[in-house]
Amino acid sequence: MCGIFFCTSTSQNPVDDDLLQKLREINAHRGPDAQSSCFHSLDYSQSQNTSRCEDVKTNILQLEFFSSELRLRGNLPVIQPHQRNGNVLCWNGEITADENDGVELFEILSALNEPEEIRDTFAQIEGPYALVFYHAASQKLFFARDPLGRRSLLISKPSSRNPYFLLASVSSGNDPRYDFEEVATGSIHVVDFSRLKNYTDVTMAFDDCLSPLPRQSPAKPSSYAVPCRLNQSLPDKNSPRISSLDDIPDWLQPSVDDLISHLDKSVMLRVQDIPRNTAQPGQSRVAVLFSGGIDSTIITLLAHKHIPTEEPIDLLNVAFENPRKIRVQNEGNFGGVSKKQKKQKTSQKTVSTHETYLVPDRKTGLQEVEELRRLCPGRIWNFVEVNVPYQESRAARKYVEALMAPGRTVMDLSLALALYFAARGIGQIRPQKDADSEPYTSPARVLLNGLGSDELLGGYGRHRSAYNTGGWPAVIEELQLEIDRIPTRNLGRDDRVISSHGKETRHPFLSLDVVSFLAKLPVHIKTDPRLEVGLGDKMLLRLASRKLGLVEASSRKKRAMQFGSHSARMEETDTKGDLLLD
Repeated sequence: MCGIFFCTSTSQNPVDDDLLQKLREINAHRGPDAQSSCFHSLDYSQSQNTSRCEDVKTNILQLEFFSSELRLRGNLPVIQPHQRNGNVLCWNGEITADENDGVELFEILSALNEPEEIRDTFAQIEGPYALVFYHAASQKLFFARDPLGRRSLLISKPSSRNPYFLLASVSSGNDPRYDFEEVATGSIHVVDFSRLKNYTDVTMAFDDCLSPLPRQSPAKPSSYAVPCRLNQSLPDKNSPRISSLDDIPDWLQPSVDDLISHLDKSVMLRVQDIPRNTAQPGQSRVAVLFSGGIDSTIITLLAHKHIPTEEPIDLLNVAFENPRKIRVQNEGNFGGVSKKQKKQKTSQKTVSTHETYLVPDRKTGLQEVEELRRLCPGRIWNFVEVNVPYQESRAARKYVEALMAPGRTVMDLSLALALYFAARGIGQIRPQKDADSEPYTSPARVLLNGLGSDELLGGYGRHRSAYNTGGWPAVIEELQLEIDRIPTRNLGRDDRVISSHGKETRHPFLSLDVVSFLAKLPVHIKTDPRLEVGLGDKMLLRLASRKLGLVEASSRKKRAMQFGSHSARMEETDTKGDLLLD
């Protein structure tokens, strides 16, 4: 993980120093192990001959490359940006190599000459990434995110008001001096700086010098260049149904086994070879964003297989003090009850501190950690109760809004708050079930996240609604839309928020290998909206979980994070999730 910041400006229109410093600092938080910058200058002075003299218009293009480094690969410290012979790479990615993957990738890129060769190199990378690469010989700048957008990269194009070009992993929030938006994942983007010498106004010329490079060549198809398209085959009209999770029918058994195998490999690649860095022997290196639901629990159980048994695993479970929820619990819904009766009932009912944080995700988390302890008795499971007082969440709101930008809906904020405090990892643990709590801060720098299973396996209520209105074809169409929307909905925002703590989130369900495997399966193998909730939704995953021994988790119904943690709708005035914040 690292933070990336890149700036292009001209000597005639420099960027404010304080803006540059703000963007360096916010991106430095993502990589606490090292930070560095390098600079290049390109002379695009233009000469205009006249009969008497030569009028020289000086135009120096200044390039700044800044990177911060969170070392999670290899044993040797590496400082970015990578530089050689004028080439520069700012890399925020994961190729699952034994050593630092940025060093290895830079060696490869520096030996290439054509844009298509660079494109074909990225078509072979499965892991998440965002990058900025300057190719000195051609004076071209390449920047991109992986096809699913698992790492954040923002772009602010030059305008008459702000005549400079910015790229950054994260912005510093609302500021009129830039207009950041997410870098689109559909192509690799190329800026040809050599063409700028043909223009007198760099701002006006920028769009002509920026072009998309298709992610894959028709002659060299790659499963990692673009997400796999969904299998369009439809089940028979009277296709069989399962009756329970206890018995896996023969027609589903191979797919259940294959899902376990693919997911197990994905988890293994995301938890192996993590350097200890600041973690001492006996401390955790891996944590899970843990609600006790089926998604977080199955990746937790699989992580157990690939992490030394003597090493704890932290289960981060977040709960918010929500005044609106507490008010309802205290006062209840009295309807036509008189004021006197209402006052009497209210005085008899007060929510305790313990009950304040006994939110739905806390309840299921406590239940599920006991199931994990029964299945894995030799492991220390640190169930970290991250309790967020109302005033603390209010105080953090402005900073979290800056991190999640350009996302700015009510739902963006409620999810971002939950992720921000969970990833921070400051809470309390209990050595035994009924023991007193002890203060605890998770040292883990790698956080596993179960995001993606609902999109891939039909876990949302809208998939059931699609079936009710349009049958299996409508379900297939909706699931394809889910994959298409993944890069623009959650991942960039989540990466910006979590990485502000110098931690990296990894998504086992969103391995392109797992995505491809599930996309190729017929739809009725993955989900069956004809069955009740808790059985038909994410049916294949539920069967796999039950086979692994997760009896309780396998039948739990889906609950959105913002409702399970009570981070949503804290005030009476809070509105629908898709509305924009003031």
